Amino acid sequence: MSARFGRILPAMITPFDESGDVDVDMAVTLAKRLIGEGSEGLVLTGTTGEGPTITDEEDWELWRTVKESVTVPVIAGAGTNDTAHSIEQVKMAEECGVDGVLVVTPYYNRPSQAGIYAHFEAVAGATSLPVMVYDIQSRTSKNIETPTLVAMANEISNVAALKDAAGSPDETARVIAETGDDFEVYSGDDSLTLPLIAIGAVGVVSVCAHWTSPEFVKMFDACAAGDLAEARSANASMLDSYDFEGSPEIPNPVPSKAMLRMLGLAVGEPRLPMGPTPEGVEDEAKRIYADLLSRR
Repeated sequence: MSARFGRILPAMITPFDESGDVDVDMAVTLAKRLIGEGSEGLVLTGTTGEGPTITDEEDWELWRTVKESVTVPVIAGAGTNDTAHSIEQVKMAEECGVDGVLVVTPYYNRPSQAGIYAHFEAVAGATSLPVMVYDIQSRTSKNIETPTLVAMANEISNVAALKDAAGSPDETARVIAETGDDFEVYSGDDSLTLPLIAIGAVGVVSVCAHWTSPEFVKMFDACAAGDLAEARSANASMLDSYDFEGSPEIPNPVPSKAMLRMLGLAVGEPRLPMGPTPEGVEDEAKRIYADLLSRR
């Protein structure tokens, strides 16, 4: 399976210092750590990266600095619910030298399918970068229906990939069957990655890869080798991490930042309205990580 952006792409958290400012140096440190553990690409300023509360100027500094510091593909989370703003963001992403842009379905506005298509057509038309469409109805209130996705993939030349967090593998299978080999699907839901690999997904944009990249490498390698038992074992070792990475009471990225602090990385607390971190989360992170290490 090809994967132009790599197979394992953490949706990287954005570190903040004690004053609540973006800590670009820590972002570089974290990016290099993730790559050292097996990550093959990075997605910046997405949901896990707290994109909704990061200013445009902070976006640009992060994109440029991290891209200059690593050799793997870097995708910039550049989508908003404002088409004109998204166009400006993808233009800046291209200036920052990144390898692609993640563009989410416009949220809150509740556009029609025709409006969704027109949004992506306009945003993709403003850049030569490959566009990864992000379909996540739980955060946007609107899913991208299969005919719309297929049309975008087949008709808009640089709509190159899908981050699929729609939770409907049957529809994902249809998208894969009705698009060309140059359109790549990435799991956007860690717990569905193994099923999505089975129907043709090439990678994952992951939350828990912040601490489970070696397990994802093992799972993808096992799938490529046709070793289903090994793939299932690797997936089973991450089940607690899937549960830990987010819940209605402790939403993403609160647990991920707690895990990284437990591992000794000064990534700070999330910006409001995310957080604060409840008591006991770092203790749970320690337990989950110790169990994960015991299985490696």
